[in-house]
Amino acid sequence: MISFINDYFYHFQVAPEAMDYLWNEGWRHFGSYFYRYSILQELPQKHVMPLRMQLDAFKESRIHKRILKKNEDLRVSIVPAFVNHEVHQLFDNHRARFTTNIPESIYVFVSRQPATVPCECLSVCLYKADKLIGISYLDLGSAACSSVFQCFDLAESHRSPGIFMILQSIYWAKAKGMQLYYPGYAYHEASYYDYKKRFSGLEYFDWQGSWLKLE
Repeated sequence: MISFINDYFYHFQVAPEAMDYLWNEGWRHFGSYFYRYSILQELPQKHVMPLRMQLDAFKESRIHKRILKKNEDLRVSIVPAFVNHEVHQLFDNHRARFTTNIPESIYVFVSRQPATVPCECLSVCLYKADKLIGISYLDLGSAACSSVFQCFDLAESHRSPGIFMILQSIYWAKAKGMQLYYPGYAYHEASYYDYKKRFSGLEYFDWQGSWLKLE
């Protein structure tokens, strides 16, 4: 039985090797606010499951191949992280997915200097013709990378854009020779975030210092 963990700190600039260490210890961040907690103190209570992927163990599933086929008409652009008017509009549309703790702005999740604070970060962008329909923020460490937040046009939900952006992040990380990809938290209990568990090569943090294979 693990003890309750609830830690946080603020840091403006973190080196790539330090980001690798923090992710390995179950830390996440929104902007310069770093946090980790083992239990979601809401009803019903949920037990937090930090996830990471051993990139050399990842294999596409049949579902992934269908999603890739469905999105062949989209243009993918991976560039230094940014927030502009299009992103604000996309975020305002995406906020409809939240039923509690509705965020006021995209800056709840990323800093106002998203490309460099608190670490190097990329935007994984999806364009339908010239319209931005999805964006994901991908932090870079030394041997690992981590998705921070993503949002998309809810009218395009049939495309499974969230999974598609995770796949694009995985392909980019593998091409760069990275070892680990962190898709973020899920819960041991069933939740909206269960889609993050449906990838091969996954491990979860047991809050006692070990990463265990997710069956």
